[in-house]
Amino acid sequence: MNRFLKSLAVTAAATMAFSSAIAADITGAGATFPYPIYAKWAEAYKKATGVGLNYQSIGSGGGIKQIKAKTVDFGASDMPLKAEELDADGLTQFPAIMGGVVPVINLAGVAPGQLKLTGQVLADIYLGKVTKWNAPEIAALNDGLKLPAEDITVVHRADGSGTSFLFTDYLSKVNPEFKSKVGASTAVKWPAGIGGKGNEGVAANVQRMKNSIGYVEYAYAKRNNMAHVQLKNRDGQFVQPDDEAFKAAAAGADWAKTPGFAVILTDQAGKGSWPITGASFILMHKTQADAAKAKEVLKFFDWAYKNGGAMASELEYVAMPASVAKLVQDAWKAQLKDSTGKAIW
Repeated sequence: MNRFLKSLAVTAAATMAFSSAIAADITGAGATFPYPIYAKWAEAYKKATGVGLNYQSIGSGGGIKQIKAKTVDFGASDMPLKAEELDADGLTQFPAIMGGVVPVINLAGVAPGQLKLTGQVLADIYLGKVTKWNAPEIAALNDGLKLPAEDITVVHRADGSGTSFLFTDYLSKVNPEFKSKVGASTAVKWPAGIGGKGNEGVAANVQRMKNSIGYVEYAYAKRNNMAHVQLKNRDGQFVQPDDEAFKAAAAGADWAKTPGFAVILTDQAGKGSWPITGASFILMHKTQADAAKAKEVLKFFDWAYKNGGAMASELEYVAMPASVAKLVQDAWKAQLKDSTGKAIW
């Protein structure tokens, strides 16, 4: 694995900036979900162009607040904003990358991908209804797997999080009780468990606590050798998370007809689909006081669309298809203007 990525620790502070050696020519803040690939892209882009990027991995909620306050050049969120909210704040959004959220566990004797769960049971664990690892609901799905008679320690996000949105959106779709009692949002009132800040914090808590379960973007699980679970998808198949499963979930997405590109990819049909798949979105103001800086942001993501696919695959993300990148760039031309109304792209 890339030496730069190996050096990233899950116990890092929630606000993580790229190396001080990189000039902070572009600033962004928000989702922790895409941080590993943004870091990888930033390193390569700096070498290719000399332009640096400083990205604060503070969670989608923080990213939305910072772009609305105009304290960064772009915000990042895994929960797409609705068209009316974009319009109210003079924002535009576009998808940058796709990936998957995976449940991760710390359970002695259980290998990565060995434990099977359904969305219904996973939701019941987070509702505090299934509290033991050897509960009948879990044992019935894992014939022959030795499960301890230990309490389940539930770990969730403590901050406003697009990863939480994807996770709770999925659980709300497959478990009516979860939908009515918790619902889908970047921040919810969790019935059970302890919080961790960022994907980094959740990963660190699960690694420290025996008999725990949490949820993180797959790159965090893979990079830190964490044990993920299999999930039963909408077609009734137990699937493992990887970029092919994420691609399968995204196959039917209609980006062209969805206002603000606000496609949600959870619980998609398809035998190979990973059920907690999602895109991460970039937020920018439609009217830019600093047109040159805004153009540098667009040049970075244009470069990523054209050159970042292989790097994305290495980390089990899914690059945006060229057809979607073309739609996004058309939106840049139509929507992003300088203070005089002139198109930036």
